[in-house]
Amino acid sequence: MLSRTTADPQPGLPSAWWALYTRHQHEKTVAEMLSTKGFEVFLPLHDSMRRWKDRQKLLSLPLFPGYVFVRGSLDRRLQVVTTPGVHMILSSGEQIAVVPEEEIQAIRRAVEGPWRVEPHPFLKCGERVRVTRGSLEGVEGILVRKKNLYRLVLSVDMLRQSVGVEVAAADVEPVSVESPRPGSPSTPGTGIADIQRNFSSHAAV
Repeated sequence: MLSRTTADPQPGLPSAWWALYTRHQHEKTVAEMLSTKGFEVFLPLHDSMRRWKDRQKLLSLPLFPGYVFVRGSLDRRLQVVTTPGVHMILSSGEQIAVVPEEEIQAIRRAVEGPWRVEPHPFLKCGERVRVTRGSLEGVEGILVRKKNLYRLVLSVDMLRQSVGVEVAAADVEPVSVESPRPGSPSTPGTGIADIQRNFSSHAAV
């Protein structure tokens, strides 16, 4: 799992993150050009094995295809939008839309950690948990099960896209105990306590 980022933002730049929409397969080029202009850039990547009839190759691909995250100030907006490969800065009405710092940091810690990270269908609702130990300690997300593995789903709400990172069910705790939403499905045996008990029983085998 990889990520591409510059070192530190220039002095005086605000801490807000923007999301840039880029041309197809131009994410890395855009990130490199903006870095040379002095912007702090974050392009989260993941490893993906691609197979052809005669060969296979491990590729480093964007976790959010078509998007690059960058810190900027309004007086440098023109330098961003005139960068070759940039279609636009995502906005909310007439204002540049801001990506919350906690979303960026959660994704950054996931890709820089030891666990496998990959794109995941966007999730807004689900059992929200907090990681209690390890490289993701303190990070919150939605816990899901895929086959015999558990994944913490982290989202960038603005993009309506998510990523999943492998975690141990024993390393998470519920953020809060809430009543089920009206009309939401109730599935026995899928609560965090049940998941942790299942995890412990599998580990003991």
